[in-house]
Amino acid sequence: MVERPAGFWVRLGANILDVIVVSGTIYILAALFGLTQDTREVVDGIGNLLYSLLLPVLWYGYTVGKRLLGIRIVKLDGSKVGFGTMLLRVVVAGFVYAITLMIAAIVSAFMVAFRKDKRSIHDMLAKTYVTYEKPSEANPYQES
Repeated sequence: MVERPAGFWVRLGANILDVIVVSGTIYILAALFGLTQDTREVVDGIGNLLYSLLLPVLWYGYTVGKRLLGIRIVKLDGSKVGFGTMLLRVVVAGFVYAITLMIAAIVSAFMVAFRKDKRSIHDMLAKTYVTYEKPSEANPYQES
Protein backbone atom coordinates (compact mmCIF):
# COMPACT_ATOMS: atom_id res chain seq x y z
CA MET A 1 0.00 0.00 0.00
CA VAL A 2 1.42 3.37 -1.03
CA GLU A 3 1.43 5.80 1.90
CA ARG A 4 2.37 9.48 1.68
CA PRO A 5 3.95 9.30 -1.79
CA ALA A 6 6.52 11.92 -2.75
CA GLY A 7 5.73 13.92 -5.86
CA PHE A 8 7.66 15.19 -8.83
CA TRP A 9 9.32 18.36 -7.51
CA VAL A 10 10.66 16.91 -4.26
CA ARG A 11 12.02 13.87 -6.11
CA LEU A 12 13.63 16.09 -8.73
CA GLY A 13 15.17 18.25 -5.99
CA ALA A 14 16.58 15.17 -4.24
CA ASN A 15 18.09 13.93 -7.52
CA ILE A 16 19.71 17.30 -8.16
CA LEU A 17 21.19 17.31 -4.66
CA ASP A 18 22.52 13.77 -5.19
CA VAL A 19 24.20 14.75 -8.46
CA ILE A 20 25.82 17.72 -6.71
CA VAL A 21 27.05 15.52 -3.84
CA VAL A 22 28.49 12.72 -5.98
CA SER A 23 29.70 14.57 -9.05
CA GLY A 24 30.94 17.53 -6.98
CA THR A 25 32.97 15.23 -4.76
CA ILE A 26 34.39 13.34 -7.73
CA TYR A 27 35.22 16.60 -9.53
CA ILE A 28 37.15 17.86 -6.49
CA LEU A 29 38.98 14.55 -6.06
CA ALA A 30 39.76 14.40 -9.79
CA ALA A 31 41.29 17.88 -9.61
CA LEU A 32 43.35 16.92 -6.55
CA PHE A 33 44.64 13.75 -8.20
CA GLY A 34 45.06 15.26 -11.65
CA LEU A 35 42.69 12.91 -13.48
CA THR A 36 42.02 13.54 -17.15
CA GLN A 37 38.52 14.51 -18.35
CA ASP A 38 37.90 11.02 -19.78
CA THR A 39 39.00 9.30 -16.56
CA ARG A 40 36.91 11.69 -14.46
CA GLU A 41 33.82 10.90 -16.53
CA VAL A 42 34.32 7.14 -16.07
CA VAL A 43 34.88 7.55 -12.31
CA ASP A 44 31.84 9.85 -12.13
CA GLY A 45 29.65 7.26 -13.88
CA ILE A 46 30.83 4.43 -11.64
CA GLY A 47 30.51 6.61 -8.54
CA ASN A 48 26.94 7.63 -9.38
CA LEU A 49 25.97 4.02 -10.13
CA LEU A 50 27.40 2.67 -6.87
CA TYR A 51 25.88 5.55 -4.89
CA SER A 52 22.43 4.93 -6.41
CA LEU A 53 22.62 1.18 -5.86
CA LEU A 54 24.24 0.89 -2.46
CA LEU A 55 23.32 3.91 -0.35
CA PRO A 56 19.55 3.24 -0.31
CA VAL A 57 20.22 -0.38 0.67
CA LEU A 58 22.55 0.62 3.51
CA TRP A 59 20.55 3.68 4.66
CA TYR A 60 16.89 2.56 4.73
CA GLY A 61 16.02 3.92 1.29
CA TYR A 62 17.73 7.26 1.73
CA THR A 63 20.34 8.99 -0.38
CA VAL A 64 21.83 12.27 0.82
CA GLY A 65 19.42 14.27 -1.34
CA LYS A 66 16.40 12.23 -0.27
CA ARG A 67 17.39 12.46 3.40
CA LEU A 68 17.78 16.23 3.19
CA LEU A 69 14.29 16.51 1.69
CA GLY A 70 12.70 13.93 4.00
CA ILE A 71 11.83 11.23 1.45
CA ARG A 72 13.02 7.67 0.92
CA ILE A 73 12.58 4.63 -1.32
CA VAL A 74 10.63 1.66 0.07
CA LYS A 75 9.13 -1.55 -1.27
CA LEU A 76 5.38 -1.58 -1.91
CA ASP A 77 4.80 -3.29 1.44
CA GLY A 78 6.71 -0.48 3.18
CA SER A 79 9.77 -2.59 3.92
CA LYS A 80 13.40 -1.69 3.34
CA VAL A 81 14.82 -2.02 -0.19
CA GLY A 82 17.48 -4.62 -0.90
CA PHE A 83 20.27 -4.86 -3.46
CA GLY A 84 18.15 -6.82 -5.96
CA THR A 85 15.38 -4.25 -5.73
CA MET A 86 17.83 -1.42 -6.36
CA LEU A 87 19.37 -3.31 -9.30
CA LEU A 88 15.93 -3.43 -10.90
CA ARG A 89 15.23 0.19 -10.05
CA VAL A 90 18.54 1.61 -11.28
CA VAL A 91 20.16 -0.73 -13.81
CA VAL A 92 17.20 -2.42 -15.51
CA ALA A 93 15.22 0.82 -15.62
CA GLY A 94 18.31 2.57 -16.99
CA PHE A 95 18.38 0.10 -19.88
CA VAL A 96 14.66 0.68 -20.49
CA TYR A 97 15.23 4.43 -20.58
CA ALA A 98 18.25 4.05 -22.88
CA ILE A 99 16.62 1.71 -25.42
CA THR A 100 13.56 3.98 -25.66
CA LEU A 101 15.86 6.96 -26.30
CA MET A 102 14.70 8.52 -23.01
CA ILE A 103 11.03 8.56 -24.02
CA ALA A 104 10.31 6.24 -21.09
CA ALA A 105 12.05 8.72 -18.77
CA ILE A 106 9.73 11.48 -19.96
CA VAL A 107 6.74 9.17 -19.45
CA SER A 108 8.06 8.42 -15.94
CA ALA A 109 8.20 12.12 -15.12
CA PHE A 110 4.56 12.50 -16.13
CA MET A 111 3.65 9.41 -14.10
CA VAL A 112 5.21 10.88 -10.96
CA ALA A 113 3.55 14.23 -11.62
CA PHE A 114 0.04 12.97 -12.34
CA ARG A 115 -0.53 9.49 -10.89
CA LYS A 116 -2.15 9.36 -7.46
CA ASP A 117 0.50 6.91 -6.17
CA LYS A 118 3.35 8.94 -7.80
CA ARG A 119 5.06 5.76 -9.08
CA SER A 120 7.26 5.88 -12.18
CA ILE A 121 8.38 3.17 -14.58
CA HIS A 122 11.41 2.32 -12.45
CA ASP A 123 9.14 2.11 -9.38
CA MET A 124 6.83 -0.27 -11.25
CA LEU A 125 9.75 -2.48 -12.34
CA ALA A 126 11.21 -2.69 -8.85
CA LYS A 127 7.88 -2.70 -6.95
CA THR A 128 8.89 0.40 -4.99
CA TYR A 129 7.70 3.91 -4.31
CA VAL A 130 9.13 7.08 -2.78
CA THR A 131 7.53 8.21 0.46
CA TYR A 132 7.69 10.76 3.25
CA GLU A 133 7.26 7.92 5.79
CA LYS A 134 10.24 7.47 8.08
CA PRO A 135 11.62 4.09 9.19
CA SER A 136 10.03 2.70 12.34
CA GLU A 137 10.40 5.33 15.08
CA ALA A 138 10.42 2.71 17.84
CA ASN A 139 13.43 0.85 16.46
CA PRO A 140 15.30 2.66 13.66
CA TYR A 141 17.27 -0.50 12.86
CA GLN A 142 14.14 -2.56 12.24
CA GLU A 143 12.83 -2.85 8.72
CA SER A 144 9.59 -0.93 8.21
